[in-house]
Amino acid sequence: MASRAIASLLVSFGMVSIPVKLYAATQASAGVSFNLLHRTCGSRLRQQYVCLKEDVIVERADMVKGYEFAKDQYVTFTPEELTALGEKATQTVEIDEFVPAESIDPIYYDKAYFLGPDKGGAKPYALLVESMRQTGRTAVGRYAARGKQYIVQLRPVEGGLVMQQLLYAPEVRSIADVEIPETPVREAELGLAKQLISQISTNTFDPTKYDDEVKKRIESAIERKLEGQEIAVSPSAPESGGQVIDLMEALKASLAKTSAKRGKAPAAADETAAEPKPAARKAAKKVADEPAPRRKVSKRA
Repeated sequence: MASRAIASLLVSFGMVSIPVKLYAATQASAGVSFNLLHRTCGSRLRQQYVCLKEDVIVERADMVKGYEFAKDQYVTFTPEELTALGEKATQTVEIDEFVPAESIDPIYYDKAYFLGPDKGGAKPYALLVESMRQTGRTAVGRYAARGKQYIVQLRPVEGGLVMQQLLYAPEVRSIADVEIPETPVREAELGLAKQLISQISTNTFDPTKYDDEVKKRIESAIERKLEGQEIAVSPSAPESGGQVIDLMEALKASLAKTSAKRGKAPAAADETAAEPKPAARKAAKKVADEPAPRRKVSKRA
């Protein structure tokens, strides 16, 4: 079934305006959604807001939004005030710059949309897509909708354009906030890890290889309940504490397991990957440096 456009836009590219249509690129409805019901009678529940001070239900008409500037102290805004402060929708994506595709860290990616050419926009649309593809650049610009201003990236994909909504810099935390101790990596461990990566590497990512197993289990349980079957719930196993593992042994076992899966013999690097201990190295060097013992020659009488 053909996708239905959710908006019509203009992409401003220098002095060129490209009419495009906006399409949803993802669907949240792919998951299984549930409604909250009253346990005793099975009726749907309605959400209500209760005033913490007066303990009364507050209707939406009596609500205002407030910003807490100090403990339990708020500055309030009416819906009209917030609307006036919001960004006016222009229905235009204004391209500010072109940057290398790899210069945008995927951590900044938010929602994604497809862009398709609208009436009269096929030729300039194709020109923009092909020029970005050949230069290895993507477009970064601004787009206003629903009272907000968004940073967006336009990037060419097989068959067309994706408009990727981006996060603002303050919305992305730094990994420097995460405590990661400096840890040396041994060459032997690194060699085995690289072998393991090589064994389970592919040249392309195929998302169809991965299924939502939780969704499948829930849908199966729904079907069984509709048929009147009961679902047995087994008690969850207690969580065990942190397990100390031998990294070299774990890597070797992983290599053996992946080799068996693929019907290959394990790589012969297992014996050479393990580093000899310092004492063993010293002893081996001593033996190598010592002159070979002379064989005694018996004299004949």
